[in-house]
Amino acid sequence: MPGRIEVSGQVAATWQTATLTEIRRETPHASTFRLAVPRWAGHLPGQHLMLRLTAPDGYVAQRHYSIASAPDDSGHIELTLDRVPDGEVSGWFHTVARPGDTIEVRGPLSGFFAWPGDRPALLLGAGSGIVPLMSMLRHHRRRGLTLPLRMLVSARSPEELIYARELGTETTPVYTRRAPAGVPVGRMTAAHVASLLTERPTDGWEAYVCGSNGFAEHASRLLVEAGQPTERIRIERFG
Repeated sequence: MPGRIEVSGQVAATWQTATLTEIRRETPHASTFRLAVPRWAGHLPGQHLMLRLTAPDGYVAQRHYSIASAPDDSGHIELTLDRVPDGEVSGWFHTVARPGDTIEVRGPLSGFFAWPGDRPALLLGAGSGIVPLMSMLRHHRRRGLTLPLRMLVSARSPEELIYARELGTETTPVYTRRAPAGVPVGRMTAAHVASLLTERPTDGWEAYVCGSNGFAEHASRLLVEAGQPTERIRIERFG
C-alpha cells in the first residue's frame, strides 16, 4: 500500500537510550525536541512512544508522547511538548534539558491511531493535539502522496498555533481567543467540518481527531452530524 512502513515489534518493546540533539521553540509554551535513537524501529504517522526519566536518587517518571516527525531512516525522531504547569517531565524538558542529555524511550506504540498513507485523511486537532497529525502531514509531503489530506486545527491564538510556519493550504486554522483581522473567533463549528466534507473521495475519508476530552467529544460529534461514519473516526484524547 502507498506509504506503508514496516515496524519491528521486538525492537519496539525494548527500552533504548536516546540523545537529545536539538531544541526548537514552536510557540511561547511548546518546543520540539529532536532525539537521536540509533536503533529506532521506525514508526507509523500517528503513533506514540513511552519516555522514561530517571533522577539521580532513582526516582523514575514515565510518560506517553506522540511522535511529531515523519518516518524516515535518519535514526532521529521528534517530540513536541507543551509545558504543563507542575509537569515533572515536560518541566524537565523545558527548563533543564540541553543537547547531549540522554533519556530512555520505548516504542512505537499503538496502531489504532496510525495512518500509513493508504487512504484519504481528514485530520482534526486542538492545541498539542496537532502533534500526531503533523506526523501524518509530514509523511504525506515526504512521500509525495496524492491521496487527499485535509486538516482543521484549533488554537487559542495565532501565537499558540504549533507548526504555524509549516502549515499550507491543506490546513484551516480556527482561533478560539484571538484571531487575525477579519477572521472570526470561536470554537470549531459544523460549517468548518462541512466545508471539508464537501470533497468526497471515492473511498471516503478516514477521520483522525486528537485533543482534550472536551474537544474530542465536540469534534467527533460534528463529524457524525456531517455524515462521517462513526467506524471511520479514530480518536486520541488527553487530559
